[in-house]
Amino acid sequence: MLPVEIIKNKREGHSLKSRDIKDFVADFVKGRIENYQMSAFLMTVYFNGMDRHELLALTEAYVESGQKLDFGKFDKPTVDKHSTGGVGDKVSLIVCPMVAAAGASVPKISGRGLGHTGGTIDKLESIPGFKANLSLKRCLKILEDVGVFIAAQSRSIVPADQKIYAIRNLTATVDSIPLIVASIISKKLAVGAKSLVLDIKFGNGAFMKTARMSRRLARSLVEVANHYGLNTAAILTDMNQPLGYAVGNALEVKEAIEYLRGDKRAKDLNTIVMTLGAIMLRLSSVSNSLIEGKRMLKETLNSGTAIETLRKMIAAQEGDVRVIYDLSVLPQAPVVKKLLASTNGWIYGFDTCGIGMLSVELGAGRIKKDDKIDPSVGLVFPVKRGDKISKGQVLAEVHAKTEHEADIALKKLSQMITISTSIVRERKPILTAITAQGERRFMWNMEIL
Repeated sequence: MLPVEIIKNKREGHSLKSRDIKDFVADFVKGRIENYQMSAFLMTVYFNGMDRHELLALTEAYVESGQKLDFGKFDKPTVDKHSTGGVGDKVSLIVCPMVAAAGASVPKISGRGLGHTGGTIDKLESIPGFKANLSLKRCLKILEDVGVFIAAQSRSIVPADQKIYAIRNLTATVDSIPLIVASIISKKLAVGAKSLVLDIKFGNGAFMKTARMSRRLARSLVEVANHYGLNTAAILTDMNQPLGYAVGNALEVKEAIEYLRGDKRAKDLNTIVMTLGAIMLRLSSVSNSLIEGKRMLKETLNSGTAIETLRKMIAAQEGDVRVIYDLSVLPQAPVVKKLLASTNGWIYGFDTCGIGMLSVELGAGRIKKDDKIDPSVGLVFPVKRGDKISKGQVLAEVHAKTEHEADIALKKLSQMITISTSIVRERKPILTAITAQGERRFMWNMEIL
């Protein structure tokens, strides 16, 4: 079928044949279909959606466009983790070394930040010398020696997704559920892990603004992944406030290292790390229950094996391992200014998307793919929703390149944190757990897997 016929049929709401979808994607990767034709196709999917067989065909087309990692020779079970992106989300930097230290192998392909959410690779590259662009052979070697790698997506892994995502970003089709599902699951299938845990964000700082939208996405992701034999579960987590304390690349690496060393652990970050990690261990059969998985994770922290695993991973990827013991190795912004509370009260809420975009304005992120970032800049929030505060208390820190930029950021930040004169309850960081067997509100004493 000609490309124009495929676009027309999808525009008119017809279900496309699997072969037509696969040929359309393959021809686009080979340059036989123009960007404007792919743009038209993506827009028809955005408005008309995809049925199950179309979504499976699109996912398969993505996977078939590139190479796949093979972990058949590894004795340890492999498990991956994916987040849909959040402000201050440094979970992968923490949970992947912990899970590896507990006995699983964690192959992790991550992305760079775009828009208001940060990217794991950008954060790791704030460590002097750290190399994220690895060959497939190098990835396998590090996984064998250390138990975990976190690498950037190479051109050989799901090239269809890389080409199509660039167009999705320019055509406002990023938040299409079928396109999100095919993008995420194809990369996970190509990376080759046998189990997967998904962290699906919702709220004013997430791409999915409501829990209902995130629930739809999570169900679709879990269904498609399990269809292909990828043992998958998802949790819905709140993104109505920054996760942890730090927002910004080096600042988030600092918080992750402080967490693993036991220096300081934000309550919301700790809950999500321990939950995701316990599910990763349960799905990969390293533990027999969530409770046992949580105990194993605590032991990696108490024994120091988690921070040592991170040190080994940094060394294997040519980063400066002194960062584990000396945080001053990380880039530091020349200007730090504090936002003080103008009144007594309780923290009611945050404009989390606005905070993410403010960090981008400071230089911590990028709007366009080729934008340069400054790893040293960002924001720190020592308070959370529900905290009681006093006049003059520090609400936030701005880490900036210049006094002028810091002053502008402080003025904007003062409008992004809401204070109430009445008592405010803290937010629960996790709403729901979704598995192939169904959906339940998450509780530690509830064995859902």
